[in-house]
Amino acid sequence: MKLVHRIGYYLGGFTIGLILLAFFLGGKRTSCDYSPNARVLKNIRIKDRVFSQEAIKQMQVMRLDTSDISTILVEGNVDFSSSTTKLDSCNIYNIQGETKAQEIVIKVKNCDSIATIQNVSK
Repeated sequence: MKLVHRIGYYLGGFTIGLILLAFFLGGKRTSCDYSPNARVLKNIRIKDRVFSQEAIKQMQVMRLDTSDISTILVEGNVDFSSSTTKLDSCNIYNIQGETKAQEIVIKVKNCDSIATIQNVSK
């Protein structure tokens, strides 16, 4: 078999594979969250969020709203060195992010079915 025929068969099979892959995965909301930072943020985002009274007061002082917190939960960075991740029931994460030209640190208590925003600070 000539090299040109091999390349043709390869490209034909590769194209059919890409079309099938696009067909099967096209309608699904798949994502590739493999880094620890991305997994923690996604885990917090998909749960119901509850804000403590202290966090609400701090957000009012800093003139932040829940959309700013959501932005930080998408684009922020988890500081694992200052987080408490070895607990049995609920881990506590410190998430750093920037919104409205302010550097914000959010303290989140991440339990099985609920994520509680405990503290918001600069």
